[in-house]
Amino acid sequence: MADVLDKTGARTDEAADVITGARERIDALDDRIIGLMQERMAVSAVIQEARISSGGRRVNLSREMEVLGHYREALGKPGTSLAMTLLELCRGRI
Repeated sequence: MADVLDKTGARTDEAADVITGARERIDALDDRIIGLMQERMAVSAVIQEARISSGGRRVNLSREMEVLGHYREALGKPGTSLAMTLLELCRGRI
């Protein structure tokens, strides 16, 4: 068990078990988040294509401000940074 204790930073077997289980849950959540982000990127590409093919701009800044506000309200100031990263992933740099 010493190897597991070293990997988790825990000082007891019980804490190592808790940490190992929680990390497995985090890994599963991360996989779901990545999948959702990839799905969002695909949907965003459809929106951009429709906007551009109709003669519009690739980016709708008022919509982006709504998204930023939504994340800020839900997650606080770090939510704004997260939303900016998500928007950049979905539409590229502007």
